[in-house]
Amino acid sequence: MSNAFTIGLVQMAPEASVAASLDKAAGRIADAAKAGANVVVLPELFATPYFCRTEDHAAFDLAEPIPGPTTRAMAKAAKATGTVVVAPLFERRGPGVYHNALVVLGPSGDILGRYRKMHIPHDPGFEEKFYFTPGDLGFQAVPTPFGRIGTLICWDQWFPEAARATALRGASILVYPTAIGWHPSEKAQYGARQRDSWMTVQRGHAIANGIYVAAINRVGVEGHGDGYGETLEFWGSSFLIDPSGQVMAQAGTDTEEILTGIIDPDVLETARRHWPFFRDRRVDAYADLTRLYGE
Repeated sequence: MSNAFTIGLVQMAPEASVAASLDKAAGRIADAAKAGANVVVLPELFATPYFCRTEDHAAFDLAEPIPGPTTRAMAKAAKATGTVVVAPLFERRGPGVYHNALVVLGPSGDILGRYRKMHIPHDPGFEEKFYFTPGDLGFQAVPTPFGRIGTLICWDQWFPEAARATALRGASILVYPTAIGWHPSEKAQYGARQRDSWMTVQRGHAIANGIYVAAINRVGVEGHGDGYGETLEFWGSSFLIDPSGQVMAQAGTDTEEILTGIIDPDVLETARRHWPFFRDRRVDAYADLTRLYGE
């Protein structure tokens, strides 16, 4: 069984340029390592503003290949700190084919794995289907020197199937780099319940799978105006949850922070011994889950 390790969650806002954002992230990785983190996770699309608020063909110029500037800069930071770094980015796979992706970088700077976001949202202010091709790498539990890291991204966090499939691949934690927030016109009426639903569904994933769960969100207000797509206020609130669904650590809604917590395989083992959901699964009876709806 793997040893316990410390995870660091970097809640941050992007800077005015990609280069400045990469420098900032490298500094946050160093800070997390000084706080004891062995694995450091950055927010979704951390190096740029959340361009998906609107549909803009010029934003495709922000995409980059793997390897590319983001992976090289974060590999350097991983190597300098001896950490594993989970680095999200806007991937240019080829002409007209782009992904919302991440790479897992090892302590020597090598790419240990990559993941492409499987579930792509399309809502006012979250126009992601315009930009991203759905992932085709399946669900991942990336082996690292510290343990298997289950990699998912933002909208994936609402799907129990994604959490279960990733947990079944041997992950000790599910990490969800995230970019989620409030529309100004909705915050007063719906803001509290939206944020609570976001946390509740992920606490459910932790309990149902006997696994640690981490959400790593960005902060700050991007854009201006009251209409959909004009402004988003990212609600931060990054958190780490244990396999019983208890919140181990949580950041504020509007502050840049680094959270750390211990991921202990013995805790995961105990949770699954006492709540043996994996043992009692009826895999012979789940064929209906492969249908979109109905018979």
